[in-house]
Amino acid sequence: MPQEHYFSSKPADRAALRTVPVRLAGRDLEVQTAGGVFSPDHVDLGTRVLLDEVPAAPTSGHLLDLGAGWGPIALTLGLQSPEATVWAVDVNERALDLVRGNASRLRLVNVNAAMPDDVPDDVRFSTIWSNPPIRIGKAELHAVLRRWVPRLETGGTAWLVVQKNLGSDSLQRWIAEEFGAGWTVERAATSKGFRVLAVTRDA
Repeated sequence: MPQEHYFSSKPADRAALRTVPVRLAGRDLEVQTAGGVFSPDHVDLGTRVLLDEVPAAPTSGHLLDLGAGWGPIALTLGLQSPEATVWAVDVNERALDLVRGNASRLRLVNVNAAMPDDVPDDVRFSTIWSNPPIRIGKAELHAVLRRWVPRLETGGTAWLVVQKNLGSDSLQRWIAEEFGAGWTVERAATSKGFRVLAVTRDA
């Protein structure tokens, strides 16, 4: 059964909010989270591995955090690349509300929290950073990747962090077979039980 935090829920009321200390983009910050979203008490290990292992984000263009949760990836992108436009995409309204609030508190005017259908169809991404929702099931996950990865610009890379024992190697093989010629799929890093996959649209 898919877990609650992957699906739509109402924004948390003020009493349900919790303040959590985090370190993002080399800065010690406080963010607000709430139950009903992924990893509400801290930056989860997979996301931390991703943030530690990926190269610096592009400084311009459109950047995508796919499966944003309360926003650790989107906020990092916003802090690193203030001139870029960051899209924090999630299907959970509570998560998107938290991203908006956290971006506002950090004075990040370049972060857009959006449901998938609210991202304009003509937007193309310089990069995608994602701790994808593996537990929604293989078919659903494949559908998510088919929808978003092809929206990379030429030369753009999607960085995906996946736990080894939740099928990172089989997902790497599927991506390579699914996208085929014109794409390079590599294992960019291995750390703390996770793989970081790099999926690049070749020039």
